[in-house]
Amino acid sequence: MRLSPAIVIGAFALAACGEREAAPAPAEKGSAEVATSDAVQAAPEVLAADELRRVCQAGLARIHGQEPGAITVESVQNGVVRASWRAPVDGGRMRADCRVDNDLIVWKPLDLPDATLVRWMNQSGDPVIRYVLDGDTITITQTLPDGTTDRADLAVPAEEEAR
Repeated sequence: MRLSPAIVIGAFALAACGEREAAPAPAEKGSAEVATSDAVQAAPEVLAADELRRVCQAGLARIHGQEPGAITVESVQNGVVRASWRAPVDGGRMRADCRVDNDLIVWKPLDLPDATLVRWMNQSGDPVIRYVLDGDTITITQTLPDGTTDRADLAVPAEEEAR
């Protein structure tokens, strides 16, 4: 009687099923907490009004494809910056509110024809905008819902906040 190669291989595979060695236990468990790097400044818990103006100016500029100097800060009230800029298509004015939650920039478009679109952009399908403030440079990182990221270092000197 002659055995086919498939039967021989199957017999070896079945024989080996019960003879596995236990996997060695890990010697050390890693922490799920991310270590903070000294190279990157963490966002302060609460920004001073001038820093809030600058961060929102940089964030709105990056989100809307503008230069930071093109964003005019109209007011700051209760931690919310109201800003405007020249509309690229018709030359009118676009306006938005902006606030900062830890290292997140959250914004809300204003004056839209559809009132349901006037909402804070912090829902699951919205881009996530983070910032790092380092002197006159503000790094804006935008993460889109598909996981792609865009990062830019923008110079926003304290002198420009009065615009």
